[in-house]
Amino acid sequence: MQAAILAGGLATRLGDLAKNLPKSMLSIRGKTFLEYQLDFLAREGVVDIVLCIGHLGRQIWQYIGNGERFGVNIQYSYEATPLGTAGALKNAGPLLDDPFISLYGDSFVSLNFSQFLASFYTHNKLGMMTVFKNHDKYDRSNTEIRGNLVTRYSKNVRTTNTIYIDYGVNAFKKDVLKLIPKNRFFSLEDLFIRLVEREELLAFEVKGRFFEIGSPSGFREFEQYIAEGVE
Repeated sequence: MQAAILAGGLATRLGDLAKNLPKSMLSIRGKTFLEYQLDFLAREGVVDIVLCIGHLGRQIWQYIGNGERFGVNIQYSYEATPLGTAGALKNAGPLLDDPFISLYGDSFVSLNFSQFLASFYTHNKLGMMTVFKNHDKYDRSNTEIRGNLVTRYSKNVRTTNTIYIDYGVNAFKKDVLKLIPKNRFFSLEDLFIRLVEREELLAFEVKGRFFEIGSPSGFREFEQYIAEGVE
């Protein structure tokens, strides 16, 4: 299975922490954040990687290269202007397998990929979202599920059933790219909403928490997690 890592975003919330660096290249105890992600994926047997880069992306390419020294094989998809998280996948289309996984470039997760993918293959749907029963604990909850389907995804509209959050890992059939406009900014949030409307977005619940380094507080939490020797 192939994974696309969305590493082209602007690090606006990180201020001086990532003033001249892509978020993926932030150093935590002598390793870049991207290295932690690649190490995890390699352990899970996901060794074919497409890095979707943009902002300061040349730094990633210069440091990571083809991924050989990290036990993975890396291809690059570059966007000259920001296309959003889903737009970046559309842009990477010629490099993507069918199906493929997507991950955010600023999130670190704990996930059994074998179970996740087995569940995805069992159902004939365009996409599967990992979800975590969050109750607004680590970030604002944004997802509702019923059975094995996502029934609502919104960062704005909330009900008493909005207790889950998207965990950061998704599986997609390549046909999902047809729902993404070309050469236009389009987010995964937009894509999720289209899939929910079509009842095409499965939910896979994950029990362990996620980490994100997109904010100073999230960066400090992940730094502490690594310092405690859990990774």
